[in-house]
Amino acid sequence: MAAITAAMVKELRDRTGLGMMECKKALVEADGSVDNAIEELRKSSGLKAAKKAGRTAAEGVAVLHVADDNKSATLLEVNSETDFVARDDNFMSFANDVLAVAVERGETDVAKLMEGDLEGKREALVQKIGENITVRRVVKLEGDVVDGYVHSNNKIASIVALTGGSAEVARDVAMHVAAVNPTVGKPDEMPQDEVEKEKDIIRSQPDMEGKPAEIVEKMMTGRINKFLKENSLVEQPFVKDPDQTVGALLKSAGADLSGFVRLEVGEGIEKEEVDFAAEVAAAAGTGKA
Repeated sequence: MAAITAAMVKELRDRTGLGMMECKKALVEADGSVDNAIEELRKSSGLKAAKKAGRTAAEGVAVLHVADDNKSATLLEVNSETDFVARDDNFMSFANDVLAVAVERGETDVAKLMEGDLEGKREALVQKIGENITVRRVVKLEGDVVDGYVHSNNKIASIVALTGGSAEVARDVAMHVAAVNPTVGKPDEMPQDEVEKEKDIIRSQPDMEGKPAEIVEKMMTGRINKFLKENSLVEQPFVKDPDQTVGALLKSAGADLSGFVRLEVGEGIEKEEVDFAAEVAAAAGTGKA
């Protein structure tokens, strides 16, 4: 009997979208052949998802749950191939089911979260809808006061945790985070490698050329400070009242920022650009768009 490796299980999971244990069992029965395992799975379960699992799923929704006591909030991203499916009631129902289980268990590990019934529901939905569907990430934030915001398109969502203040203020700041996308909460939280990268960019700018070192350093300091201010949440002009910073808003509310999370559906997923006109022309044999 062939040894079943983690790589073989991963390949079968990638090609079918099925759970780890089901894939391992299928590989054992197929003596380690991924292709034979897929064939048998299709015979035994009517599997239609084998070709779908490799397709890019970069659309979808972000769903949010805020605890009744505003001490924690959970964000979930579930992906589909098209925005049309992301607006389907069955898809939304599945996303909310997954979120409810994540909240109940306090689970943020997607692999552990999807073990058992949820994976079965995902597979059934893939079969029904005909698109690759993935649960990509779960994020939970806890704090003294926590609230969140989901934009109306369900594509961008955020959570903000405060020390002091109120849920209303946390929600307003979460709306700002969704809109402006700060890199860090406070200037001193900016990773040093990001600062150095910005310095390299500044040094390469045309107006730096030929200037004395002390002038370059002075200009560098000013521009780095501007960079930190523009990318730090508490230093940014508050989106609902640009005359004050987010930090000033928090201070007036007796609050301090303790953390934030922003989630944008499909962020970081490389999408394949398809020229549909060219595909249709090719299929028609014209060679013309």
